[in-house]
Amino acid sequence: MDLQGDFLIVGSGIAALRAAVDLADAGRVLVLTKADASAGNTGYAQGGIAAAVGPDDSPELHLQDTLAAGDGLCDEEAVRVLVTDGARDVRDLVAWGAAFDRGSDGELALAREGAHSVRRVLHAHDATGREIGRVLWERASTKPRVQVYEQALALELCVEDGVCRGVRFLGGDGRVHEARAGATLLATGGAGQVFQETTNPAVATGDGIAMAYRAGARVADLEFVQFHPTALDVPGQTRFLLSEALRGEGARLINADGEPFMARYEAQGDLASRDRVSRAMVREVERTGRIVYLSLAHLQPDTVHSRFPLISAACRAAGLDLAVDRIPVSPAAHYVMGGVETDLDGRTSLEGLFAAGEVACTGVHGANRLASNSLLEGLVFGVRAGQAMRRYVTERTRGAQWPVRFASESVEAPVVDPALPPAVTTADDVRALMWRAVGLFRTREGLHDALDRLDGAWQWLQTRPMASTPEDARLASVITVGRLMARAALRREESRGAHYRLDFPERQDGLWRKHVAEHSAPLRESSLTIER
Repeated sequence: MDLQGDFLIVGSGIAALRAAVDLADAGRVLVLTKADASAGNTGYAQGGIAAAVGPDDSPELHLQDTLAAGDGLCDEEAVRVLVTDGARDVRDLVAWGAAFDRGSDGELALAREGAHSVRRVLHAHDATGREIGRVLWERASTKPRVQVYEQALALELCVEDGVCRGVRFLGGDGRVHEARAGATLLATGGAGQVFQETTNPAVATGDGIAMAYRAGARVADLEFVQFHPTALDVPGQTRFLLSEALRGEGARLINADGEPFMARYEAQGDLASRDRVSRAMVREVERTGRIVYLSLAHLQPDTVHSRFPLISAACRAAGLDLAVDRIPVSPAAHYVMGGVETDLDGRTSLEGLFAAGEVACTGVHGANRLASNSLLEGLVFGVRAGQAMRRYVTERTRGAQWPVRFASESVEAPVVDPALPPAVTTADDVRALMWRAVGLFRTREGLHDALDRLDGAWQWLQTRPMASTPEDARLASVITVGRLMARAALRREESRGAHYRLDFPERQDGLWRKHVAEHSAPLRESSLTIER
């Protein structure tokens, strides 16, 4: 089942579907998704989508909040695109029928979340991502030239003469096939599953980052992984995300004695940025020796249950009442700010390859993403990538020089000692190692140890044949991305945003107010052999 189209999109979340909508009248669009079309991170996004559409808001205010959250590392041009295009693109969703919550006056009901200065978050109860996905799926599926292939697990990029021509993928029949097109978009989402504790679904294994890196494309900022502070922490239960919108509506973090504690650590209290809330929670656990909780008991129960029906149901399945009980919470890996380096139109350093959404790194999030900017990023840059792909194919803009936009330094991957032992050889081994050594608090010693183990796994991986099962592909992705994250975290000798070094606890603007990109020597073309 080899496929041929004008445009190829790998992924089926908000960035993928929004690009597909724009491309549908320009040629045949192939959409590959590794599970089914609703399995990605978009459908898991509860809190909402931020946009400057309220009467007391403006793109400039949204820009300033985003820059502040990014801790000095946001690319301001990218942020300006995000907040300006975002208001327009969200209004398109409303016009297409997105059922965002409204107040009694019929106006959009805007919520406030951590580190936002005003109410600007649109939501559809606590299933905003699912609602946006529904609208985009309905719109894309009516386009006769958009063809979606499920159970199609992308394994590697097809690169010929220095140009990406498509991907090889493992089909539902267990065989490897090719999908070729004039332009390819990676919209594969994030990599939370590289960590043992995560809010991400099982499909979020960083495949797009791994494939792009192995093909020689630049990746950047992979030390910046956001840990969401409030994941449901009940033994035997899935680490279900408890949206930041809960705290936006008045939920409080309390310790085992029932005392609110965030003011002890942060001036903004419960609505501080996610990195600061997560670290404060860990410090409170260390101070008291007991776990911490989220409490909504001071709010109206009926309002809580009607506003957050999915979260209420998840708590009920764990034997808890969201509106009454103290809900045990702890941080978990949630979002990767880094990824495949792109310009503002989704172009990567590999010709013919584009990227949008969480897999991409535009610099828009800096060192720490502002709450509810993730769906907005997928929407805005999905549009821009689709338009750029159209120009690339129909206007024959091939061969144009790719602009290095914001990375002030680039490093090439080192040669790995072939004698290193394979210390981690399963995905669970990698995930446990990453959570222990490359999690919320990092040290030189821990990162060196992790990297030694991951280098050995990387070398071992090179001796293995091409991935032929989903399990083998998952292992290749988590080893590749985990190693890149550990290398980046060891390299950055400061603390900034979501990257916190106990041995370098201060921000060092003089040395580290910069992005760092990494690239490998390109693979042998049309081969899955990993870099030697």
